[in-house]
Amino acid sequence: MAFESRSPGAGFPAPRSIVVIDYNGGNLASAARAVARAAADSGIDAAVTITADPQAVRNADRIVLPGQGAFADCAAGLEAVPGLRQAIIDATDRGTPFLGICVGMQLMATRGLEHAITPGFGWIAGEIAAMEAPGLRLPQMGWNKLDFTPGAHPLTDGLAPDAHGYFVHSYALRDGAAGELVATTEYGGAVPAIVARGNRAGTQFHVEKSQAVGLRILANFLRWAPAPQEVRA
Repeated sequence: MAFESRSPGAGFPAPRSIVVIDYNGGNLASAARAVARAAADSGIDAAVTITADPQAVRNADRIVLPGQGAFADCAAGLEAVPGLRQAIIDATDRGTPFLGICVGMQLMATRGLEHAITPGFGWIAGEIAAMEAPGLRLPQMGWNKLDFTPGAHPLTDGLAPDAHGYFVHSYALRDGAAGELVATTEYGGAVPAIVARGNRAGTQFHVEKSQAVGLRILANFLRWAPAPQEVRA
């Protein structure tokens, strides 16, 4: 399934290929529509495709990995498509910018503890564990404020200090590295909301459901060009 945003001569000198990974992880069409909308609103020439084809992933200019449900199920979904997980690794090792959404972000961690101990990509420090939020409802569901340092990372460019994201989760990153935390949110304590290391980034909240804030972050991701020394940092 392809979603196109065409604005000849605007933004970038050549069309961009953006793939949304199809691995039965959920929210694929809404994520693709949001990426296409962010591209169109920003005058970025882009073709957005939902695919499970490893070669298309290797050839893409941007990779988006959505996800909802359990860490173990999403990890198994990637493994079930021959070559898909390795294609994501190969492409991002070469410097292709990557954005994980919700469980897609969680898969960046060392491992997940939901249902079973399941290895992640190991791109960021920490593990995905059950949230501790005494007195608060779990899963965390709804809008919550993002806490970040303006200008600290390109993904937050242009966001207002009171920006909110839409969260739906009961597991979160634990024992992450301070240098990889771009934004947090408060829910019984500080909860990682945006992470980034090198050319790989992720949002715990659903950018595709976060209206203007989500579209801004997606547009920032499409413009993001990590410096060579940052790739695989």
